[in-house]
Amino acid sequence: MASTTDAPPGAASPGTRPKAPPAPDDPASLKVVPARHYARWAAAVAVTVLVAQFVHGLATNPVWEWNVFRDYVLSETIVQAVWVTLQLTAYATVLGFLLGTVLAFMRLSRSPVLQTVAWTYIWVFRSIPMIVQLVFWFNLSALYAELGVGIPFGPVFWSVDSNSLIGTIGAAIIGLTLHQAAYAAEIVRGGVISVDHGQLEAAAALGIPRLRQIRRIVLPQAMRAILPTAGNEIIGLLKGTSVVYVMSIGELFYQVQVIYGRNGRVIPLLLVATAWYVVLTSLLSVAQYYVERRYARGANRTPPPTPFQRARRFVRTLRAAAAQRNRPVVPLKTPGPLGVSR
Repeated sequence: MASTTDAPPGAASPGTRPKAPPAPDDPASLKVVPARHYARWAAAVAVTVLVAQFVHGLATNPVWEWNVFRDYVLSETIVQAVWVTLQLTAYATVLGFLLGTVLAFMRLSRSPVLQTVAWTYIWVFRSIPMIVQLVFWFNLSALYAELGVGIPFGPVFWSVDSNSLIGTIGAAIIGLTLHQAAYAAEIVRGGVISVDHGQLEAAAALGIPRLRQIRRIVLPQAMRAILPTAGNEIIGLLKGTSVVYVMSIGELFYQVQVIYGRNGRVIPLLLVATAWYVVLTSLLSVAQYYVERRYARGANRTPPPTPFQRARRFVRTLRAAAAQRNRPVVPLKTPGPLGVSR
């Protein structure tokens, strides 16, 4: 006997009834089309063409004289000049930031005398171009023939000739240091005032000495604000050491000038200096990245992966994909008529 719920002959069963068409305003009825950024594509193509033309010019233009570049880029004279450049940068960086830190805390002092002296120093040395300062210190003996130690406004107990005490390298280091200290003072002061003053009040309430507050509380937090600007300043100082060529010091740019003054190969020798400055700047940028990452540990509990970590992760992903492709395919078991696999 047929069930009363059976569908009439010729009618579709309830399970096979066609679905009603979606309403016009139903999101399911909308056709999803990916956005097409024609302007972005055109800009990418134009930039690619320009880069390709530049690389082609580097490879085919005979004026670059890559054989001359290859002969001089690792020559003994150039390597020694690079070492002199690194020495000037290191001395001026360390001494400049030490003096700049002192000046920064003098500006933050409550003593009006210390504030005035520090502000005046920063104002003067930021106003005078570096090349003028270097020439001044190079000719210090014309102003002071002797330098001595004695009672202020009184007799001198010991004196020495200025040229004997301050040589050419010493004058360059003094000029670079004093110039760098004015900018380092503002960098350090900006980092210190970025620390919440309430932390100092809490440390003072706990009886922590003032020097320990600065060394253990203020400076570690201020370094996050100091490092990016300080890194840029050190890179600028590295390139700024080329100004000491006016003092006939054998740094990188001066030696390049001497060599192309003799052989007339201006373009390839300038390319040698450019390549070395790019390499040194890149190394400083890498060091800055890792130092900033270290001091950011208190702010970021999970710092982003380094480029080396990303590269290792990418290599592991490629290996896993290759192993997946080389894995043999196991055929699936098809069930029999009674549910028994065969």
